[in-house]
Amino acid sequence: MSHTLIEIKNLSIALPKGLDREFAVRDVSLTVDRNEIVCVVGESGSGKSVTAQMLMGLLPPTLPLVNGTASFKGVNLATLTEKERRALRGDRMSLIFQEPLSALNPVMTVGEQIAEVFRYHRDETPDVRKKVVELLAAVRLPNPEAAYDSYPFRMSGGQRQRVVIAIALALQPDLLIADEPTTALDVTTQAQILELIRTLQRERQMGVMFITHDFGVVADIADKVVVMRHGEIVERGAASEVLGNPQHEYTRALIAAVPRRREHSLSEVARGEPPVLRVRGMRKVYRTGGGLLKRASEVVAVNDMDLDLQPGETLGIVGESGSGKSTAGRCIMRLIEPDAGRIEIAGQDTSGLGVHAMKPHRHLVQMVFQDPYASLNPRRQVGEILCSGMINHGMAQADAERRARELLELVGLTTSAFNRYPHEFSGGQRQRIGIARALALKPRLLIADEPVSALDVSIQAQILTLLRELREQFGLSMVFITHDLRVASQICDRIAVMQRGVVVEQGATEDIFDSPQHPYTQTLIAAMPGRLSPLAVI
Repeated sequence: MSHTLIEIKNLSIALPKGLDREFAVRDVSLTVDRNEIVCVVGESGSGKSVTAQMLMGLLPPTLPLVNGTASFKGVNLATLTEKERRALRGDRMSLIFQEPLSALNPVMTVGEQIAEVFRYHRDETPDVRKKVVELLAAVRLPNPEAAYDSYPFRMSGGQRQRVVIAIALALQPDLLIADEPTTALDVTTQAQILELIRTLQRERQMGVMFITHDFGVVADIADKVVVMRHGEIVERGAASEVLGNPQHEYTRALIAAVPRRREHSLSEVARGEPPVLRVRGMRKVYRTGGGLLKRASEVVAVNDMDLDLQPGETLGIVGESGSGKSTAGRCIMRLIEPDAGRIEIAGQDTSGLGVHAMKPHRHLVQMVFQDPYASLNPRRQVGEILCSGMINHGMAQADAERRARELLELVGLTTSAFNRYPHEFSGGQRQRIGIARALALKPRLLIADEPVSALDVSIQAQILTLLRELREQFGLSMVFITHDLRVASQICDRIAVMQRGVVVEQGATEDIFDSPQHPYTQTLIAAMPGRLSPLAVI
C-alpha cells in the first residue's frame, strides 16, 4: 500500500499576460507522504500558496493549469467535478489559512463554525456540541465550553488560529496544508502553534504540507524541505541536509537572512549627554462598556513605565501581543493620550501639550508603522505622501519635492517612485516609503512599531540593515517595537521586556540574552524559532 498522499508532476500554472513572468508555478514536482511534514519555503511570489490553492481547488480562472498533474491518493485532482472537490475538501484534505480573522465568519460563534463542518460532511452527527468541545480542548483552547459560544473578534490571534486548526482537523483529514499559519503571531504563540501541529500530526499520522518563508520555522518542524523561487523548485531534500549543507545560492541567502544574535555593540551611544527620550510614570488605561447601572471594565495597557533613551541609541520594547508595546509607542508619539506620567523629547515636556501646542514639536519624533499596506494613502502618489508633512511644517513646495526625491534614493528607491501609487510597490518597497516619510522632517527620535513583522525574512534583513545605516548616518535615536527577540538582537543596544503593561526587565541586549532574570523573558527566549536547530539562530 502506497504511503504517498500528494504527488505533483511537472505542474505549470500560467499568470495573466503583461506581468514580469509567464508562470506562477513552472514544472514543479513534489510529493507529500503520510506521517511526514514537508516545508515549502520561499519569498512572496515564489509560487508556494498558488501550489496549495491548486491542490484545494481554490485557484481563480485567471490562473489556469497549463501542464502537469496533481493527485491525491492516486486521484487526479484536475479531473474532479466541483461536487467531488467539495466532498474531498475539509474531509480528506484541509487547509489552514494565514490570516485567521479573515478566514472566520465574524457573525457566527466559534462553535457553530466548527459544527458546520460536521453537518456538511456528515448527514447525522449525534451530539455535535460535545464533539466540537472535545476538538477545542484538543487544540489547547482554554475553557472549551466558553470558547464554543465566543465570537472570533473576542479572541486573541493565537486563539483564532487554534480555531482555524480545529476546523481543519475536525474530520481527521489525511492531509493538512498549512499556509503561513504562524506569520502574524508573536514568538510564544508561534511556538505553541508549531508544537500543536507537530503533536497532532504525529497522533493522527497525517501528512502536512507546511508553507513558510522562515527557515527558523523550518528548522523546528520539517522532515523534508522544498525551496521555491520565481515559481520553480531550486532545491529539495531532507531537512537536515538542506539546513546543514544548502547547495543553491538562493537557499543559502534565505538561511543567511534568518535573524541571528549579534555579539557586539551595534551603535556609538553618546553617554553623558541628556537623553533624547525620558519617560516617567507613564500609564494608559482602556475602558470599555459601562452604563447607568454597570461599571466599565478596565484594561491597564501601560502601567507606570519609566524609560530613558540616549542619543544614537536603539531601545527595543519586546513582548507578546497585548503586552502594551504599541500602546507605549503611540503614547510617546502622542497619537493617543496617556492617562498619567511625563514624556520628555529632546528636553521638551510634551505630555501636557494640546494638539496645536504639540504641532511645533511633531518633527522631533516620527513613526514607522507595522503594516506597509495600510499606513500609506492608496489615493495619493508617493511624492504627495512624502511632501505633505514638510509642506505642513512650512517648507516650500519645490524644496519639499527636492527633499522627497533625495529621501527616495536614500532608502534605496529610484526617483521614478515619486509619481507612482503605493499599490504599485511590493511590501518591502512600501516599508521603505514609510521610512522615507518618517525621515522627511529630520526627527531626533524614530519609533518603529513592528516594522518588519509583515515581511519576508530576506526583505526583513534589508529593512533592518537600512534602519541601522540611517541611524548611523543621521545620529537617530530609535525605539524599536517587536515581538521577536531574534529581530531585537539584530538592531537594539538595550531591551525593555513588557508583560501585561509592565516593564518586567530591561538591560543591555547581551545581558538580556546571556542572563535573563525574569521568567517571562526566559520564556520569550526559549520560544525563538530555530533556537535548538543547526541554524544556531541564537
